[in-house]
Amino acid sequence: MHSKARLAAVTAVAALTLTGCAATTPDTTEEDPIRFAVEEPDSMVPGNQFGSYAILEALFAPLTAIDDDGEISYVAAESVESADAKTWTITLRDGWTFHDGEPVTAQDYVDTWNHAAYGPNAWVNGAQLANVVGYSDLNPADGEPTATEMSGLTVVDELTFTVQLVAPDRQYPLQLTIGQTGLYPLPADTLTDLEAWEADPVGNGPFRLVDGWSETEPIEAVAYDDYAGADPTIDAVTFVPYLDTATAYTDALAGEIDIVAIAGSQVVQARNDFGDHVHELDAPGVDFLGFDLTDPRFSDIRVRQAISMAIDREAINDAVFGGSQIPATSLTSPTMPGDPAGVCGDYCEFDPEAAQELLAEAGGLDGELQVHFIANWGQEDLFEAIANQLRQNLGIESVVATPSADFAAFTDMVANGQAAGPFRARWGALYPSQQNTLTAVFTATGEGNFGAGGYSSPDVDELLRAANAAETLEDSYAGYAAVQERILEDFPTVPLFGNRYIYVTSDRIAELHTNAGAVDVAEIVVTP
Repeated sequence: MHSKARLAAVTAVAALTLTGCAATTPDTTEEDPIRFAVEEPDSMVPGNQFGSYAILEALFAPLTAIDDDGEISYVAAESVESADAKTWTITLRDGWTFHDGEPVTAQDYVDTWNHAAYGPNAWVNGAQLANVVGYSDLNPADGEPTATEMSGLTVVDELTFTVQLVAPDRQYPLQLTIGQTGLYPLPADTLTDLEAWEADPVGNGPFRLVDGWSETEPIEAVAYDDYAGADPTIDAVTFVPYLDTATAYTDALAGEIDIVAIAGSQVVQARNDFGDHVHELDAPGVDFLGFDLTDPRFSDIRVRQAISMAIDREAINDAVFGGSQIPATSLTSPTMPGDPAGVCGDYCEFDPEAAQELLAEAGGLDGELQVHFIANWGQEDLFEAIANQLRQNLGIESVVATPSADFAAFTDMVANGQAAGPFRARWGALYPSQQNTLTAVFTATGEGNFGAGGYSSPDVDELLRAANAAETLEDSYAGYAAVQERILEDFPTVPLFGNRYIYVTSDRIAELHTNAGAVDVAEIVVTP
């Protein structure tokens, strides 16, 4: 799953084991950099990372943004326009520079996007360009690429380029927002020696690095004086990598860290430890329970529906998450614009009697049922609760919550068809449109398709194309509702919870603002 994305970038950092330390007052001044706990970064190349989001979203600026009213606004782009929703003209703002003072040009974007999309480069976020004409030439199903550049990208002048899409898509400006790191520009002349660039990376965003970066040591960044966008609200931030995130929580209690993401299962203790400095932020993520659809035990839709109806989401939300998450009634986050709440119908309602009847009609489930999740990500209580409910409410003799050692082991198990039962799945949308979740999870080439057990349908593909081409964003909502209805006719996966991302902060932090559910570092508000 590419863009292991908000899946890894938020959840891994949030996987804390709580400790019983008492909070202390930090010995700091307002001039001290904000200290932000992050998971160990894997790369500073935006198109080739899945664990460095918080850092890169501070070092780079997107073309567009979404304002508080859900409307498109512009950051590095002056405009993004199209008459037919298929060929888009992107005009850059004049005066925008990289941190080394070099101007940001249309050629930089086009060259970077071609490099990201070129299959042999194997950039993990290259698929964010899959809707551009010519992407398939760079990523053929068989054999070597027949081109090194996408024919759908054309430089018009220093500040203008055009993008031709494979099909009309009025959601396209949304795709240019901050979560799509594969679309960030690099200086074109660095692409021939990325190793040298990455040793001391320069971006085009509100913060610049002070002295390079490390996977394990604190990474210092300061406000870029010549940033052409809105001035950040803080002067400096230090990103502190953690492998043992329990330590990050302890350090936050001691006042040594100012911002830490936590898992929803830890919110009750966090509220006791941090009081008003627990920030519960609406997020575009949704949790699923996935199935290997090639496994005969789960090939009958009634089995999957029965498992869904046997799960008491409200009870789990209260007991495990302290009420911080949102029981799912659709396939997208409830906070997503146009989310068709309730589209899942009775199959997302707790009804153990109906669940048992459905399972009996389908022939039942024999043998031990394992429910798979990732160890040390704060998921133990959740999956123990799910296993207990399936055992009790479906009358299955043995249901075991089974952890994988780490994220890599988990994804390898699922990808290789070795899951011995339902498994944890999740998608955190990279931009605020149902399009992202529905395309990523429920189409054959989607980056999160493993979460739906490899499910795809020509009907779904066609309905998605129609929704994407809707005249307005509002018109698209009915189209995406139709997509969800069609997917749920096949019920390939069990929607569990819409997400809220949760952070704890020191007394230094007055407010956290979000961008697609993640902290917007440039808008952190410090306590006076």
